[in-house]
Amino acid sequence: MSEPKIYFETVEGCKTSIMRAGSGAPLLFLHGANGASRWAPFMAELAKSFDVIVPEHPGFGRSDMPEWLDNVGDMANFYLSFMKQFDLKDVTLVGTSMGGWIASEIAVRDQSRLRKLVLVASAGLRLKGVPPADLFLWSQEELTRNLFHDKALAERLLAMPVSPEDSDIAVRNRVTTARLAWNPRLYNPDLEKWIHRLDLPTLVLWGRQDALLPVAYAERFREAIKGAKVQIFEDCGHLPHSEKSPEFVAAIRQFAGEA
Repeated sequence: MSEPKIYFETVEGCKTSIMRAGSGAPLLFLHGANGASRWAPFMAELAKSFDVIVPEHPGFGRSDMPEWLDNVGDMANFYLSFMKQFDLKDVTLVGTSMGGWIASEIAVRDQSRLRKLVLVASAGLRLKGVPPADLFLWSQEELTRNLFHDKALAERLLAMPVSPEDSDIAVRNRVTTARLAWNPRLYNPDLEKWIHRLDLPTLVLWGRQDALLPVAYAERFREAIKGAKVQIFEDCGHLPHSEKSPEFVAAIRQFAGEA
């Protein structure tokens, strides 16, 4: 697995941890509530086709917690500054879970640096009668088990030793997630109002057995975003990029290559 460059850059006064590898058109990956402190196999595969850029959000992982961070809208504005500072153009923007919510908020504000949008089990909208699970009631172990359809995979992850640094990062990520998504839970009424403005080729990816955000939300995003395509992964939970990595990478490559 190709090793990324790992470094820090200051954007909007926030010292931000970044992993980057590959070449070609830029792909900006926005992680979910669990963070992105390690270079994952799917990132290495995508780096064979793209210049893959994986920041840790402000307040997550090794990135600073800036005073200005109060909501997901603030995070979206941060990434607009991030893309401008690094002069990223024709970006394939990929966001998973909370990262998909951030990606949607970015695209509603300004699509000028974006080429395509991929939303993976994305938060941000509300579907009447289909509430998301309350991840704030889950322990870290319950969270790990509930994110995967393949319980054997979840148990293997839980059996791995956890360093004090990893434990601290997990707590930090949960605190920042609560700060951004506690009330209302995992969605923004303003995004509901304005997501119709999004006019960008969009692919929505979802696991059929998602226990956090039910698969019915994939259709909600298709209805909300003009021309959006949906692909459902069978026997898959909330993390298609981990649980169905080859299929996930293939879907993004195919979508990014379409005219």
